[in-house]
Amino acid sequence: MPVTELDVRTADGVMDVYLHTPDGGGGATPPVVIFYPDAGGVRPVMHDMAAQLASLGYAVALVNFFYRSGKISFDVGKVWSDPDLRAELTAVMGKADPASVVRDTAALLDVLEGRSDVRADKVGAVGYCRGGLMAFILAGAIPDRVAAAASIHGGGIATEEPTSPHLRAEVIQAALYFGVAADDRSCTPEQQELLTAALDKAGARYELEQYTAAHGFAVRDNLSYDPAAAQRHWEQVTALFARDLPTG
Repeated sequence: MPVTELDVRTADGVMDVYLHTPDGGGGATPPVVIFYPDAGGVRPVMHDMAAQLASLGYAVALVNFFYRSGKISFDVGKVWSDPDLRAELTAVMGKADPASVVRDTAALLDVLEGRSDVRADKVGAVGYCRGGLMAFILAGAIPDRVAAAASIHGGGIATEEPTSPHLRAEVIQAALYFGVAADDRSCTPEQQELLTAALDKAGARYELEQYTAAHGFAVRDNLSYDPAAAQRHWEQVTALFARDLPTG
């Protein structure tokens, strides 16, 4: 799949974004999917997943939301067990708070709207871990722009904090999918109950599916990668986009 690096100017600098597009030309203009990586950042496995989604007819914008710290990524097989690496990741993530990432994404959408080779009036969003949180946040932050959003083993999607994204359930217009890992401290049963209660009250279109797999199950370079769960999540995410963000 072709990939184009975009330099997106934001209030804090220049964010690198990698736009994966379908092979060939002459067909329908591909709709945009914003792709948020997990806490490991932009790395080969994320490019592979973005390219796989692009092969289905989407323009997939893989976002480096760590750009304030440079073009940086982490070895997810080591970062959680290495105190120095974990401290570095914590510092990097602190510079990529959700409100800033939403502003960055709005700047990206402005750039994409100016292109004739993609369709960015209504977009999709998918993310993993920290990126799963961002995909859900985006659906509530710019509800008129997001048609479908998938959060895969996302953490912090419903908390007691006043900024929790589930509190914006009533404004969300997107169809939502949540792939939740078993025994995930970042998405506990209590948090899931908060989330579903808010979404039910709002009349939101959503599905929450619990996987008998550990946090990180969908990403190949995670120690907790589960091939069967990864395949299941992929089928669910692509079905969501096929229904609510069709390529035709």
